[in-house]
Amino acid sequence: GSDSREGLTAKQRERLHTGGDVGQRTDTIMLLQTGDGPNLLMSIPRDSIVPVPGHGETKINAAFAYGGASLLVQTVEEATGIRIDNYVEIGFGGFVKMVNAVGGITICPKEDMVDKDADLNVKAGCQPANGRKALAYARSRKTSGLGDIDRASHQREVVSAIGTEAFSPSTFLNPFRYWDLSFASSESVNVGDNVSPIAFANFAMAMRNVGGENGLTCGVPIADLAVHWDDERAERMFRLIREDRTSEIGKGLCQQSGLAR
Repeated sequence: GSDSREGLTAKQRERLHTGGDVGQRTDTIMLLQTGDGPNLLMSIPRDSIVPVPGHGETKINAAFAYGGASLLVQTVEEATGIRIDNYVEIGFGGFVKMVNAVGGITICPKEDMVDKDADLNVKAGCQPANGRKALAYARSRKTSGLGDIDRASHQREVVSAIGTEAFSPSTFLNPFRYWDLSFASSESVNVGDNVSPIAFANFAMAMRNVGGENGLTCGVPIADLAVHWDDERAERMFRLIREDRTSEIGKGLCQQSGLAR
């Protein structure tokens, strides 16, 4: 997910509380693994310090600003050793359109959340959310001491909820909803050159499954809130992903925050 405000009018930026354009960086980085084991959705903290080819060690989200999607993919591959097959990107405006196209989603905050910067004010518990509220929920990082780390878990929750709604029976039984979703997808989502329509459909279906009982949603194993990766635990998780052994990733590795327990 990029922090691009491209396509948003000044009025839309004000309504969505996105602020002005701050340059093209990745607000959200997630890695989706599908294979023989459970589907896994893993957040990579945007402030992770990693080697960016040609630019030394810096925050991983700077890779997109330096060299776009190709450099970000290369950076993730070299930092994790995991081969990235496909790439999908969505900005703020596209995110809102996708949520609205599926008729909204359900979010389940664990506590009351008030964040004026994100225009968020919600009570604890499961509740419906339209595109505007879902964006605020996914962007908020000032309602918890975990900051970006807690925000990443909300982002994974929202992404899997979109996948669940997109492939619900009502999407295929309601021609208007099906059309809205198809139009929003084509208008809002950028994909890599090698992403075929079948690959994109498989991606969307996998997003639905990560939120189920057999799916895994995790943060990269980190050693502290400064998002230094936990070298031993992170490499163990990366190896299991590389070898398509996600069924062996237990709770010790798959934590919502990435911190060890």
